[in-house]
Amino acid sequence: MEKSVIYHNKKLKFKDPILIVGLPGIGNVGSLVGQHLKSELKAKKFATLYSPHFPHQVIMLPSGKIRIVNNRFYHVPMSKGKKLKNDIIILVGDFQAMTSEGQYEINDKIVRFFKKLGGKTIYTIGGYNTSKNYIQNPKVFGVATNQKVINKLKTKGIIFGQAAGMIFGSAGLIVAFAKKHGMDAACIMGETGFLDIDANSAKAVLEVLTKLLDIEVNLDDIDNIRKETNKMLKTLEEASKNPEMAGGAKENFTYIR
Repeated sequence: MEKSVIYHNKKLKFKDPILIVGLPGIGNVGSLVGQHLKSELKAKKFATLYSPHFPHQVIMLPSGKIRIVNNRFYHVPMSKGKKLKNDIIILVGDFQAMTSEGQYEINDKIVRFFKKLGGKTIYTIGGYNTSKNYIQNPKVFGVATNQKVINKLKTKGIIFGQAAGMIFGSAGLIVAFAKKHGMDAACIMGETGFLDIDANSAKAVLEVLTKLLDIEVNLDDIDNIRKETNKMLKTLEEASKNPEMAGGAKENFTYIR
C-alpha cells in the first residue's frame, strides 16, 4: 500500500449529507462524540479508509481474527423516524495520520470523497484544552469557514472569537480543505482540561450538536462515563490529601494525562 485508499459501497445514494468527523484527539472528545452518535443513530458502515500513514498496527478482535487500523465512514439515512433533515455521515477511526505529510494527504482525500458524495457541510469535533484542571461546566467553542456558518452555530450556543492558538490534525485541516472546496464547515470544540478521556466535554458538544442537527439522542452512556470519571477524580483528590492513601506521598494527580 503506497497511498491512502477509501473502499466504499458505490451503490449508495445520499440526500444532502452532512459529515460529522469524530476522530481521536485532545480529551478524545471527537472520538466519544462520533462513536456515541454512530451507536445511538444505528449508523451503517459503508466505507473504510486505509493508509500507510496510520501506525503499523493491527487490532486483535474478540473473534480471534485481526484487522488493520483504519478510519470508517457510517451512514444515517434521512427518515421520518429519526426526523432527520439531511443524511448524516459519521467518520470515526482508530488513529489519525502520524506525520504532517500523512495529515495533508488523508484529510484532503476525506474532503474530496465527501464532496463526490454530494456533501456540502462538514462539522469536525475536537477538544480545546484551556486548563490543567478538570472542567466541571465546559463551554463549546467554534471556528468556521464563513460568517453564515458562524451565525447559524451561534444560535445553538457555540462560542466564536474566544478560542485562540492552533488546531492540530484532522479537526482543523478538514475545515481548511472544505473552505478550499467552497464548502460550509466548522470545528466544534469542547472545553477540556487534563483528562485523556473527557466525557463531560463530549456531553457538552453532543448537547449543542443535537440541537444543530435537530435530532434527539440518549446521553445515558456518556453520563455514565462522566460519573465514573468524577468518582475517580474525587478518590484521587482525597488520596492526594492523605499520605497513607497515596502510598506515603502527596502527589499531584494530573499524572492521569
